[in-house]
Amino acid sequence: MNVIDLILHAAGFMAPALFVALGVTLLARLFMKTKLSTRGISRQFAINFAVGLAVCVAGLVITGHDGRMWTYAALVLMVATSQWALG
Repeated sequence: MNVIDLILHAAGFMAPALFVALGVTLLARLFMKTKLSTRGISRQFAINFAVGLAVCVAGLVITGHDGRMWTYAALVLMVATSQWALG
């Protein structure tokens, strides 16, 4: 595997955590009563992304395969819980 393939595989592995964290953070901003600054939103996004990436890594370690539906369900649940705790 060359470097380009490694980068593409890593990006594909991180993409679900990235998009779930981005979606949850932006939707939370719409539904929150108080508006956050850009710094607060970027902090929430970073924390949500880190939680989502940890769930993806844990799913890979536990199941031995990437992209299982249980992992994606846990990803959504844990990022939503993280956003709830941050809110």
